[in-house]
Amino acid sequence: MRNPTEIIIENGESQPRRLPIDVEADRRRTKRKFMTKLLKVAGRLPFADDLAASYYAAMDPKTPKKAKAVLFAALGYFVVPTDALPDVIAGLGFTDDATVLATALGIVGSQIKEKHRRAARRLLGLPEPASPKED
Repeated sequence: MRNPTEIIIENGESQPRRLPIDVEADRRRTKRKFMTKLLKVAGRLPFADDLAASYYAAMDPKTPKKAKAVLFAALGYFVVPTDALPDVIAGLGFTDDATVLATALGIVGSQIKEKHRRAARRLLGLPEPASPKED
């Protein structure tokens, strides 16, 4: 059985290369930097609630390690000060962050549960969605 904290890179070589993933180091780095940046820029991000829900899913002990690795990678890209498009560029600065997050959600979005979304809305001061009307 493969180690659940490894990624296999198919790189055209005769053997695939296995890269270990240090999920714990990613968790510590994200926990230290993520909230500060999110709360600083949340008003300018239409995807702030998805970022926060991804954070809560990544921190949830019930989320599988492979999903955590993908989420921490996306969250780490958000907090890194040097990325493809610097965040200070008005109108474009967060488009690369949104693309990375959307890709991560496409891969492991099913691991983000309603409890993570509720926690994200509470953090950001967003209202709960209206319940569907009962017939």
